[in-house]
Amino acid sequence: MNKRLCFLLMGLSILAMACSKKITSPLVTTPVNKPALSIEEIDFDYFQGKARMILRDANKEREVKANIRMRKDSVIWMVFSVLGVQGGKALINKDSITILSNVDKEYFVFEYPELSKRYNFPINFNVIQDALLGNLINERQESDSIVQEPSIFILKQHSGSVNVTNFINAASRKIEKVEMKQANTSNTLTLNYSNFQPVGDKIFPYNGTINLFYQAVSGLLNTTIIFEYNKAEVGDKKLKFPFDIPKRYARR
Repeated sequence: MNKRLCFLLMGLSILAMACSKKITSPLVTTPVNKPALSIEEIDFDYFQGKARMILRDANKEREVKANIRMRKDSVIWMVFSVLGVQGGKALINKDSITILSNVDKEYFVFEYPELSKRYNFPINFNVIQDALLGNLINERQESDSIVQEPSIFILKQHSGSVNVTNFINAASRKIEKVEMKQANTSNTLTLNYSNFQPVGDKIFPYNGTINLFYQAVSGLLNTTIIFEYNKAEVGDKKLKFPFDIPKRYARR
């Protein structure tokens, strides 16, 4: 994995294939021939957390600590450190993602069309926000299919060329797994959520694993990202998102 991709993966911490806005309410009216399904989602004004992240590809494994802050539907801010030393920052907003490396004294700016082209998946701010929180990534549609099994609901969706399958725990109503596959390619993304604990009046996945397979010039590549939160809070107290780029840092 090259340096630019490594910083990008730390900044995103999760990639998704669907391109849509999240639903405004987890309660959706469904036709009589479909099982009724409601999904419990994290709602918030501000979110902050601390997590351990492991980044793994075919060549190397890296571990970083991340401080994460969010303002709903506006900005996601991350600071990364290794052995207590700050190594970089990420600022994700509605238009782009900026990754800053303190080690190399440089920074990168990624716009969503560029990322979508790179990974052959549509990517935007909303899917990153919702995926980080374990919320439903793809907007509910009347054409969605719902299968009810004894312990889970299976919600199947389509977004362009992407097929999305959500596995929802029938008791907690939380998403535990998401499988995304792009038709006619080998591009796939699997999200697994676990270790659900209370955050505010909801429950939140403190652990997650992301497996991404995507086609590159060199062939089919695999990246795995594991995150383990040790702190997560939501509230209406305003948070700061400091992100200054020193003049001596070069844009790459």
